[in-house]
Amino acid sequence: MTRIGIILGSTRPGRNGEAVARWVHQVAAQRTDAEFELVDLLDYKLPHLDEVLPPSMGRYAQPHTLQWANTIASFDGFVMVTPEYNHSTSGALKNAIDFLYGEWNNKAVGFVSYGAAGGTRAVEHLRLIAGELQMADVRGQVALSLFTDFKDFTVFVPSAFQVESLTAMLGQVVAWSTALAPMRAH
Repeated sequence: MTRIGIILGSTRPGRNGEAVARWVHQVAAQRTDAEFELVDLLDYKLPHLDEVLPPSMGRYAQPHTLQWANTIASFDGFVMVTPEYNHSTSGALKNAIDFLYGEWNNKAVGFVSYGAAGGTRAVEHLRLIAGELQMADVRGQVALSLFTDFKDFTVFVPSAFQVESLTAMLGQVVAWSTALAPMRAH
């Protein structure tokens, strides 16, 4: 069965992303067309990129990189949950992405973002990165506003229509992940 990793892309204390990622997982877990697993960057002690060789060579020396590579390799596609910090994604998520290369190739990715402007600028950057990693980024996106989807900017209470957006995006990620399976087999 198709496996989709839901990557929680913030490590900040008191992060809003944890509630968002758990909501994504809760909605996704109701589907029967794929298996979904939450991947929290806090569970991977990734320092600033510390591999000597470029990730495209696939020759990792650090134990933390090998653990991260094995996790990412086990999935067919991803949903990245990202905050928007300074018009981009979090440094922690960018760093985690940069550790690897081949493990991302020929996999689909969808985005759930949050911030004052819905996190859309963070996703624009992630789409460029996904292209370089030979990932298929899907059109559907969930953009959560700190003004309308969070009470007092901290308590996550998504608007009802966000479930529809999430459901559509998840469908695209599963479909593309499944369609790309033959490319990953080579």
